[in-house]
Amino acid sequence: MSESKLLWAPWRMEYVQASKTESDGCIFCDKPKQDNDRENLVLFRGTKCSLLMNLYPYNNGHLMIAPYKHCWSTGDLCTETYVEIMNLADKSMRILEKTMHPQGFNFGANIGEAAGAGIAEHIHFHIVPRWNGDTNMMPVVGHTKVMVQGLLETFDLLKPEFDQLG
Repeated sequence: MSESKLLWAPWRMEYVQASKTESDGCIFCDKPKQDNDRENLVLFRGTKCSLLMNLYPYNNGHLMIAPYKHCWSTGDLCTETYVEIMNLADKSMRILEKTMHPQGFNFGANIGEAAGAGIAEHIHFHIVPRWNGDTNMMPVVGHTKVMVQGLLETFDLLKPEFDQLG
């Protein structure tokens, strides 16, 4: 049996420690309704869900798919939403392969606060591109994650590809 490895993400502490109240609203409900996509990092709106970049990414190109329906559990989603989530995940990974050339992906959801969901009241699915060697000593030693491209530069790279999905 191989030794297990730890995933350290101390750069996300700013997000984790930020105070959140219900009056702050829900980013997965609010951002897709607004028209400032670049500022909100919204890449695509489908029929049942939207796709946006993570403001506090684990890696460059970290995307999130969220249904428009505000719910916390997969049991509250209809079949059409599941299908759209999977189709959008597949298309997103193809776009990321074309534009950023990752060597793999993490794809999934943290359902509930105990499972690590930062926004537990609205289910969302993560797509995290991965490269061999994309983890190093910086997060552990320097409590710093090296992001090789800015969020808006990544948005500008990806947005034209998602616009073609129409």
